[in-house]
Order: sequence, then structure tokens, then C-alpha cells
Amino acid sequence: MTGIRQLIIAILLLSVGTAVAVVPPPDGMGKMTDTVICLADPAQSYALYVPARGNGAAMPVIFFFDPHGDGALPLHKYRTLADRYGFILAGSNNSRNGNDGGTTENIWRRLSEDLPGRHRIDPKRIYACGFSGGAKVAGYLALQHPVIRGVIAGGAGLPDGTPAGTFLFSLTLIAGEGDMNLTELVGLSNALDKTPTRHRILFFDGKHEWAPVATMDIAFAGLQFDAMGAGSLPKDQPFIDRYVMQSRQRLGLYTRTHRLLKAMQECKFSISLLDGLTDQVRWFSNRASTLLKNAVYGQQRQVSDRLLAREQATKAGYGPHFQQDDGPYWTATIRDLQMRADPGTAEGAMYQRLLAYLSLAFYSISHQLVEGNQNKDARHFVELYKLADPANSEAWYFSAILHVREGQARAAADDLRKAAGYGFRDKARMDRQPEFRTLPRMDLPKTR
Repeated sequence: MTGIRQLIIAILLLSVGTAVAVVPPPDGMGKMTDTVICLADPAQSYALYVPARGNGAAMPVIFFFDPHGDGALPLHKYRTLADRYGFILAGSNNSRNGNDGGTTENIWRRLSEDLPGRHRIDPKRIYACGFSGGAKVAGYLALQHPVIRGVIAGGAGLPDGTPAGTFLFSLTLIAGEGDMNLTELVGLSNALDKTPTRHRILFFDGKHEWAPVATMDIAFAGLQFDAMGAGSLPKDQPFIDRYVMQSRQRLGLYTRTHRLLKAMQECKFSISLLDGLTDQVRWFSNRASTLLKNAVYGQQRQVSDRLLAREQATKAGYGPHFQQDDGPYWTATIRDLQMRADPGTAEGAMYQRLLAYLSLAFYSISHQLVEGNQNKDARHFVELYKLADPANSEAWYFSAILHVREGQARAAADDLRKAAGYGFRDKARMDRQPEFRTLPRMDLPKTR
């Protein structure tokens, strides 16, 4: 253990600071604080961004939930939008995948009690936003707490087993074209079409990740429209007119380039935002009706539906091979998917989603086997995980654990170096890991 301790210490030299890290704001922007300790529970903390326009008036707030408990990550990413729209952003540092319902409720209680003690919050404009497992947390909290008026869910939908229904909150779903959960989100959106729930779905050119700023910009704008429709924000006609103009421009581009599925998505999204606010909604409704009668749209719809069905069937076909030590099959399958994955085409995006699906499956199996000390089987699936998703820090972290168990100190250090390079920075988790428990506490480089 001494050898690996020295090697790891050599890798993990940089510290990210202690209890509270305040990032100096650029000119014209507000204040970013990476760690705010909850007064009623020092074990709970959150990142906080207060926009520059904060002048003492009650402000809307979006609570963020990252699947890895990195509350500051989405705030750094979206703080320019907070300044644009006047939102306070707060990101939990405790909410992460694997928490149970009681833990999640306690996190919400501390967040929702602590923040109003520091800033004036508009009680009619409280929202939740999450990515992946964090999206399910945001949805769960909105289902339990009516004070949450809107949810932005990226990369995942509502908690497992939640049927589409009439919800008291608006729901904005976001998926990358290469996200393995895209079919789940499309299915949820289609089911919600049959309910009165205010909802919409956004797509972006990417995979399973926090949405780009441009995409989240539209989602934030949706919360503004929701508030206008509910009467909790005065109707802003110039804001509405700008959106209508930009949406028409996007629709025109999609139509000219024969991307009629995108054109229909634009119509449906704008109808959701504008309903009850402007008679321009009729213009979008008429365009949607015209698209439905367009033969080319019908053909594109059929192709898309067939691809989604093929994707589901392919996933089902993988099932038996997860139960076998079938290395050649998986190697050939992964290599084939990697060659075919191309987000620039509908079929290529499907292959990208299948590759992401295998990454998640290999993660789940590897995690279970590593935790169960089934080291031989774990090594098999961890190597497949690394092959399917070589830039995923979790794959290299699992590999480092196994190398420690195998007595391979230098290989473990190399894997940890790669994990850090790919974004691993969960110091507390590393401290809890039995293989590393005898090592002194150390900090990972911060890689935003």
C-alpha cells in the first residue's frame, strides 16, 4: 500500500480550497459561491449564484440537482442566463445518485429553509432543474411539494413508475440526440400530450450531458412564459414578440432544409409557451396542421418511428449477452457502434444512443460487481466499460480499485490519473473507498 500511496500523492497534488470558495464575478455579473453551509445542518451545503440585478426585491429561484452532487457545475455553466432572466441559482452539493427518498427530502428541507433566510425569494416562482438522476430528483420533489411551479429535466424524466398525469408544475424535457434516454423522454412527452399538463421537449446536438447554454436559454425562457401565463409575472409583450420572431426564423430554416420533424417540434414547443398569451399561437397551430398533411413529413415520421422501434429491439437483444462472458461479441459490437455513431444523421444518432446505453449498462454491472468484491467478473465488465466509454472517469476509477486489489500499484495510479483527467473530483468518495482508506486526505485537481 505504501507504493500506491506515494504514486497517488504524486498525482493528486492540487487543492480546491476549503469550506467556502467565492469566485470573483466578471464585470456586470453577480456573485458565485461554490459552497454555502446550511445554518441548521452543517453537513448540508449548496452552491449559490445571485445575479447582478439583485436589488433586494423578491427573486425567482431555480434549485439544481447534479447526479454527482456537484452543485456548482450547472451554476457556472448557466450563470449568464441567471443574469439575463434575473434568477437566483442554487445547486445542492449533497444530492447525488443513490440517495433514498428520506435523504432527498432532508436535502430539500434544508435548501428551501436556508436560502430564504439569506435572500428574498418569490414564493410563486420556485423551480427545480436536474440532469440524469438529478432530473428524477427534481421531478420527485415537484410531485411532493406544490411550491415548485416548474421542472427542467435533462437526460431523464420523472421518477421510475410515475405515470403521465395532470401535474401542478410545468415540465420541460431536454435530451441530446445521442442520449440513451431519448426514447424514454419522447415517450413521456407523447403521453403528456394526452393530459392538460403544460409541457414541452427540447433536443440538442449532443449526448447524455448537461444541455448547452443555448438550449437551456430556451428552457429558462419557458419558465418566464409559464409565469406570465399564471399571472405571477407581468405580461412582457416585447419579450413575447422577440421569441415569436426567433421561433419563426428557426421554423423557416427547418422548412427550407427539409427537416420537417424539427419544424414540427418547433411548432409544438412554441404552442406550449405561447398558449394564452398571444394570438400568434394560432399561426403556429396552423403551421403544425399543414405539416401533418405534408407527405414528406409523414415519411420522415415513419423513418423516425422505425428507428426508435429498432433501437428498442436492439437493446432487448443485448440482454442475454450481459449474462455471458462474451468478450469477442462485446468487442465487435462496441467497435461497430463506434464506427457507425454519427450525431449528424438520424441513424448515426441512434448508434450513439446505443453506445451510451451500453456505457450505462456496463457502469451498473461494474459497480455492482466491484461493490460485491467479485473481482474477476468485475475486471471483465470494467474493461468493456473502458472500451465503450473511454472518456468516462467512472470506468477508470473502478479500474483503479481493481488494480489495488490485484496488487498493481503503478497501474492503479495511472488509472487514477486518467480518472482525474476525465473530471473525477469526488474527494469524499475517494476517502470512503476501503482500498484508499489508509491514504491521507487529499484533493483532486479542479477541472471545470
